[in-house]
Amino acid sequence: MKKGEICTLRKEEAVRSDVMAAEREYRWTVCAVIVLLIALCAAHMTDRPASSHPHRKTFVLKMDEASLSVTNEIENDFMLYVVSDHCYKCLPQLLGKIPARPASGTPSTVGFVVGTQHALKLQLNGTPANVEQCNVDFHFGEQGNYSLWVKNLNNLSRVSCSMITDSDSINSYLPILFAFLAFGLLAALSAIWNTVKRLDVVTNLLLRLGSTVETERLINSELGSPNRLVDASMESIIPATTGRRLRSLDSFRGLALVIMVFVNYGGGRYWFFRHESWNGLTVADLVFPWFVFIMGTSISLSLSGSLRRGVKRTHMLWKIFWRSLQLFVIGVIIVNPNYCQGPLSWDSLRIPGVLQRLGFTYLVVSLLDLAVAQDRLTNLSSETCWYSVHDVFLYWPAWLFVIALETVWLCLTFLLPVPDCPTGYLGPGGIGDFGQYQNCTGGAAGYIDRWLLGNNHIYQTPSSRVLYQSVMPFDPEGVLGSINSILMAFLGLQAGKILLHYRDQHKQIITRFIIWGFILGIISAVLTKCSRNDGFIPVNKNLWSLSYVTTLSCFAFVALVFFYYLVDVKKWWSGAPFFYPGMNSILVYVGHEVFEEYFPFRWKMANSQSHAEHLAQNLVATSVWVVIAYLLYRKKIFWKI
Repeated sequence: MKKGEICTLRKEEAVRSDVMAAEREYRWTVCAVIVLLIALCAAHMTDRPASSHPHRKTFVLKMDEASLSVTNEIENDFMLYVVSDHCYKCLPQLLGKIPARPASGTPSTVGFVVGTQHALKLQLNGTPANVEQCNVDFHFGEQGNYSLWVKNLNNLSRVSCSMITDSDSINSYLPILFAFLAFGLLAALSAIWNTVKRLDVVTNLLLRLGSTVETERLINSELGSPNRLVDASMESIIPATTGRRLRSLDSFRGLALVIMVFVNYGGGRYWFFRHESWNGLTVADLVFPWFVFIMGTSISLSLSGSLRRGVKRTHMLWKIFWRSLQLFVIGVIIVNPNYCQGPLSWDSLRIPGVLQRLGFTYLVVSLLDLAVAQDRLTNLSSETCWYSVHDVFLYWPAWLFVIALETVWLCLTFLLPVPDCPTGYLGPGGIGDFGQYQNCTGGAAGYIDRWLLGNNHIYQTPSSRVLYQSVMPFDPEGVLGSINSILMAFLGLQAGKILLHYRDQHKQIITRFIIWGFILGIISAVLTKCSRNDGFIPVNKNLWSLSYVTTLSCFAFVALVFFYYLVDVKKWWSGAPFFYPGMNSILVYVGHEVFEEYFPFRWKMANSQSHAEHLAQNLVATSVWVVIAYLLYRKKIFWKI
């Protein structure tokens, strides 16, 4: 081929790349705009002011609130208490006093605002003995108007409470449905279009209709399967089972990161997109452990590749310490929630944090793997009796170390004496456990943080403060929980060992992922007794409990099967759009924290008490970061530390 022809081909390839990039950028822009418009329309359709009632005080209701009018037809005063069904072993809280019916015979009416996130138990106590007269379990709907009528039953002393719906609530979940349908429709149209374009009939028709070189370039730019394109400059970063970077790992990491950005921006202010108050799981509780898990997998592949290339262990040791220090410093100085209170001050500087936890976990797990990793992988015969578990047995010293660490966690959690608290306490304090241990939030985990770091240097507003009304500071990224984050990363490291030792044996890899997921699921079932609060060790993100790690690791192995099979084995999916933020995870995470209050990530809303407007804003902000990650990927810009 002549030199001129080669240059021409290179120019055409460049044009094809530009056309493909422009088309994808256009798709994402259209996606964000459509979701925004649909969600804003949903806000106008679903949000309405609370209707009035002739005997009710009018309230301006906010999100997740309803109006309750209590009408008393009895000539006795009552005290109204309320407790959420989601609040485990909580004391009922006084909502207000219901005055007796006046002598004139006109019933007395008092209005209240109640929450709608979870079902509530309303308890009516008589005065002055404060004895329960009646109770009602009810799940109020957002922006709904309700009446509770208190009367004597058949003119007897027995009190009857009846709940009546005066006006229906709005469906605050419609915006989620509209957003899901919008994204799903765009994904389906994109998949259908890519499939149709590959048909010879459609290709020839478009060529005849367009009759231009640009049309041909546009067609050809999409004929190749995009999931097979791997940036050559990035292949050496993390060697995979095929000698190329595993897109499934970056796609899984990107999915966790995208969800993390979305929930950190508010998640439409829905309760299930926020962290659980104490025991249990929400969507927001899934992403950080998955990120830690994938970090462990990447450590295994990266260190193994470096050793095979002959990199000195001392050099790798220096890089490990330097990277861990960078993560810790970025977390303390740049991504610190105390900026909300003004300039940073050492008197109130929060020391633990997400990046700090990542840095410490990366340090320990990397050093552990570096100590036991082999310069060359041991090739065992499949006839060897322990071949099926050699990916575990070859690293038995590391397993012993992790088991010892977990023993330390168990001993500290259940045996460490905590002043004025029961030994082994795992509760939220506050009004939980019937208010007996108000200052015992987190038990040993909270005590260790307050003892080592001081009250002013840990998180001041834990997720338990609203539902459980806890008053003690508690840090979900505290010292004791870091032990279990090491376990989480180590299980991810084990996934990496499976990928290395069963290279190109897709069936073996998938089978072992499924087995690990099953084993961890069984352990979780035993620890939790398949319940939210009644297990030996409940699932708890704040504590990073053992059952939390085993449950999320189970989910991670199952999710990795899904990504690995679709992206790297069958190549039915390129991993887009999650692949792009997964390739630039540190930049996206730090960037979304630093620029959170800037346009286009946040703007003044027409109605700040609308789930729809919050959802639209958060979806647009998250989509913008995905587009930014894609553009950086196209420009081969990656922030590595």
